[in-house]
Amino acid sequence: MTAMAAMQKDRLIDRLPAVRGRLSEQAPLSQVTWFRVGGPAEVMFRPADREDLLAFLGGKPEDVPVTVLGVASNVLIRDGGLPGVVVRLGRGFADIEAEAGDLLCGAAALDINVATSAKLFGIAGLEFLSGVPGTIGGALRMNAGAYGKEIKDVLVWAEAADPEGGVHRLGLDDMGFEYRRSALPADWIALGARLAGEPGDPELIEARIREIQRQRAESQPLKTRTGGSTFKNPPGHKAWQLIDAAGCRGLTVGAAMVSEKHCNFLINTGTATAAELEALGEEVRRRVKDDSGVELEWEIRRLGIPAAAGGGHG
Repeated sequence: MTAMAAMQKDRLIDRLPAVRGRLSEQAPLSQVTWFRVGGPAEVMFRPADREDLLAFLGGKPEDVPVTVLGVASNVLIRDGGLPGVVVRLGRGFADIEAEAGDLLCGAAALDINVATSAKLFGIAGLEFLSGVPGTIGGALRMNAGAYGKEIKDVLVWAEAADPEGGVHRLGLDDMGFEYRRSALPADWIALGARLAGEPGDPELIEARIREIQRQRAESQPLKTRTGGSTFKNPPGHKAWQLIDAAGCRGLTVGAAMVSEKHCNFLINTGTATAAELEALGEEVRRRVKDDSGVELEWEIRRLGIPAAAGGGHG
């Protein structure tokens, strides 16, 4: 009983400031990630709005790690879960508004919703976002792109919170965008962005969005438990071609499989663990390096800690 009392005394949730949103312990993450794997969050925080988030950041103990998850489309949560606080931004961060031909988007706004909202406002140039799974926050973090455009091509400014709850407005140069990465500090939280558009015909915008959706459906395993593109395209190469040439199409580790349809996608065929998916990715990297000499770099963010020895499925 003494040990149990000590554990109760040391609960992280008891060290956190009061919030208007929701705090929950051992919150399951496997049901929110696209892979449908992963252990729980030690504490999940769903802030009510921006002020709630900033007050929490300003009041939490400095030693408490914070991880932000959007819709977890390009994330692999390891089976041991995520220590510290996992922040999930909800409706209070999902607004999309038009202003002087641009779009103001909250970090939790889905990329597809931004593209379709732009169509409704008669704003062209953002159709590519309909081909990007995830949220604006994630797109800012990794300079997401598809079909010939990236966030860097349309960003006017972004806003982000530092670990103490201070808000910073960052211009394009401040973001330091490169291919699938930004200079946004790892412990800052994207709050939203202003994206530049141009006047457009809603019918033409709609046609472009439909074409992007058609191409995605034809080339990607959308109706599976997957996580988007697994590896970045190395300079001068396409990752899927290197993976295919190394004989990895359809390769499996446990219940994790390299997609037959697009071999830069990993699939949970039903009962895969995060460990199996990560091991499969590492085996693909090894085979590609042996075959071509090219070292693939993970595009999917792998977060959390492995399960303890003998642990079960996430």
